[in-house]
Amino acid sequence: MNIILYFILIILLVFIDQISKFYIVKNVAYASKIVIIENFFNITNIKNTGGGFSILQDQTLFLSIISSVAVIVLIYFIIKDKNRFNRICYSLLCAGALGNLIDRIRLKYVVDFLDFYIFGYDFPVFNLADTYITIAAGLIIIKSIIESKNATN
Repeated sequence: MNIILYFILIILLVFIDQISKFYIVKNVAYASKIVIIENFFNITNIKNTGGGFSILQDQTLFLSIISSVAVIVLIYFIIKDKNRFNRICYSLLCAGALGNLIDRIRLKYVVDFLDFYIFGYDFPVFNLADTYITIAAGLIIIKSIIESKNATN
């Protein structure tokens, strides 16, 4: 796969993330909840001044620096690593980091809106950029498990 396609993927994913956040901010009142599936899924417009799971609250500059460094490192890996699977994972991670970095720079907080209740647990509210990061992390973990099983056989 041509390296340019990974950067197109990143741009497309960041665009989708930013459009979704823009739509939520314009159409859902802050801190309000729209029930989509009763006791399972809501759209809830919140401001997150921290990182994942709201850690490091009000550390916007620190989180922006970390995200910027992560984006640079991920771009380096996309260029240097020839493995397609790895490049896709790096692209997802990069898109997630960029999506939230744009919010931090532009708004001084991250827009979160996906609100799930899973088996009675009110999961922390998140956004599409967070989803990209979670999917990439899950794929990397699955790949590592498969590779370690193959290495022991």
